[in-house]
Amino acid sequence: MMTAIAPPLPGRAVIRQRWSDIVFVHWRVDPAVVAPMLPAGTRPDVDEHGDAWVGLIPFVLSEHAFLPLPPVPGLGTFIEINVRTYSVDAAGNRGVVFRSLDAEQLPSVLAARALFGLPYQWLRAERRVDDTTIEYRGRRHTGSRPSTRIHARPGTAPVDTALSRFLTARWGFHEHHLGRTIHARNTHAPWPLVEAELLHLDDELLAAAGFADLAARAPDSVLAMPLGHPGVVTEFARPRGLR
Repeated sequence: MMTAIAPPLPGRAVIRQRWSDIVFVHWRVDPAVVAPMLPAGTRPDVDEHGDAWVGLIPFVLSEHAFLPLPPVPGLGTFIEINVRTYSVDAAGNRGVVFRSLDAEQLPSVLAARALFGLPYQWLRAERRVDDTTIEYRGRRHTGSRPSTRIHARPGTAPVDTALSRFLTARWGFHEHHLGRTIHARNTHAPWPLVEAELLHLDDELLAAAGFADLAARAPDSVLAMPLGHPGVVTEFARPRGLR
């Protein structure tokens, strides 16, 4: 059973970040669609109905620090927008598999690609927040320069369901790096989730990540942090190779 409480890290934390203003937009997909996209030694993690999921997730990353050093001056706060699906390995470790991660800070993009093999791309982005809604806009600097616009209205009623935990309480990621599959664990306080309404979506990042049809249909789940919430502090342990 998925738990909203993170298990202890398997070793000391090496990276610390704060995640805030997050919106989780998700679609159900056939597991056969995502299976070829996963690192060796993992398979699609599916919900109780046998469905895999793909998410489009914008948020603000701040206070980025390589521990035990303090946050990186001038480089520690930026918008990130990722496209992801979900995995599980033979040992039962659940995780996120990122199809793409787009971020504003080029040095952070280059560092994440080098250290973890994560498919980061360089993005120009902006965020607008008013009393009831949050909007993200972004365009990648490279390739076909895909863009996105995500406009949502977070509600106020807390959400904690089997599905919300399946989609958000992952506690790690799988990635192929330096010839092997790694699993990196993370921990943070339970997500402060609320239901949200998607007001507008005009997105090309999903298609660029291999999901050409998703942006054209309504998502199956939209969750968010409450507006004004300070976010959660997240810590990552050093990645470990799969046995």
